[in-house]
Order: sequence, then C-alpha cells, then structure tokens
Amino acid sequence: EGGEHRGNPDHRCSPPECRPSETRKREQQQLAETAVGLMSCESGSDAAAKQDAVLLTEYVDSVSNLTPVYTQENWTAIDNAYQEKAMKSSATLEKLKAEDKEKAEASKVKYAELKATYAAKIKARDDAATMAAKNPDYRQVLRGSLFGEGNIGDDMKFGYVTGKNILGVYRNFVDKVADNKSKYSREDWDEIKTLYEALDTRKNELEKDLAGSDNMKIAGLKIRFASIVATHRGGAKLEENSDSKE
Repeated sequence: EGGEHRGNPDHRCSPPECRPSETRKREQQQLAETAVGLMSCESGSDAAAKQDAVLLTEYVDSVSNLTPVYTQENWTAIDNAYQEKAMKSSATLEKLKAEDKEKAEASKVKYAELKATYAAKIKARDDAATMAAKNPDYRQVLRGSLFGEGNIGDDMKFGYVTGKNILGVYRNFVDKVADNKSKYSREDWDEIKTLYEALDTRKNELEKDLAGSDNMKIAGLKIRFASIVATHRGGAKLEENSDSKE
C-alpha cells in the first residue's frame, strides 16, 4: 500500500503542502482589493471636500447677487445658512487641491466684506430711524393730524377715503386746519395745500358714489377752507419774511 501511494501521481503534492501557495494568492488578492478600496475612499473623500467648498462659494455668490434688504432679521437668516456651510467646508479644507482651496478662501474674504457692508447699512438704517423718532418729518406729522395716523403715507394715496366717509374726512380736515391756523408755518401751509388738492382729486374719482346732500356739505366746507387759507396763509409768509429780515 505504501508503494502504491508513493507511485500515485495524484498524491505527489498533498493538500497540506499545496495550501500555502493558495493562501498567498488569496492574501495578495485581498491586499489588492484593500488598496483599491482605500484609493476609492480617498477619492470619494476628496470629491466630498470639493463639493463642500463649491456649495460655500456658490452660496456667497448668490447672496452677493440678491437685492439687499438691510435688516437684522434678514442678515441673521443669511449668516445662519453661511455658518452651516462654512463649518462643513472648514472640516474638509485640508483635503482640497491648492486651486480649490484658494477659491474657498476667496469666498470667505468676499463674505467678510459682505458682512461688513450689511453691518454698516443696518447701523445707518437704525440710526436714521432713531433720529426720525426724535425729529419726525413735519409733513408726516401734519398728515397724521389732518387725516389720522397711518392713513396717508409718503405715496400720498387716499385709498382709505370712500364715498361713505369722504364727508367726514373733509370735515375733520377743515376743522383741524381752523383749530391750528395760527400755528402753521409757510411750509405747513404748502403741505396743507398739496394734501387738500390730493383730497379733491380723490373726491372727483368718487363723484358717482357721493350722495347729493354730502356733495353740498362738502362744497360748504371747501368755501370755509378757502376763507381760512386766504386769511392766514399769507400772514404766515409775512411773519416768516419779517423774522428772516431781523
């Protein structure tokens, strides 16, 4: 039996003796697969880093191209979104190629300039609002006095005046002018005239909606207003001219 075993070609290399060669092949294959995996992983990581940088740059560019709204609320929303993108980009910045890293750094500089502009504009706006509160525009004060606060703005639109309330609007206007006629400056009278003409224009637009009795009462108020203006507007001008000469 022993001779037969030695003479059998199938048993010249026993399985235990062949396994080291097969194991080495498998190990080499595993090493190759691991190397490919590492290269793939590294390539994917680099791509993710570049994508983060691109998103940051695109965001800064998009904000720069927006029509600016200089309020603290708007800036807070802009900055919150930026900080989220900047944090992701900073974590992968070292994986970027030199050219991409330079672009990412340039976008940060651009954002810093944008931030400074917003800060300056917001401060100027807040300062102007504070100043306006301390020294309100005499025109707006006059409009509030004659028509009620908030009814007439800088656009001089009288949309709140309707066929039903226009008589009351005229009456309040003329009564207020009569009560304060001796206090008005020349500029006040000029503004009053402008407001009165705008109210008349609104009346013409609503003519078909006016009751006949309201129309007659408005006509009486207009005569009263013309009398007040004739008596006091010229006096205000003379008074101011006299003061300027002194």
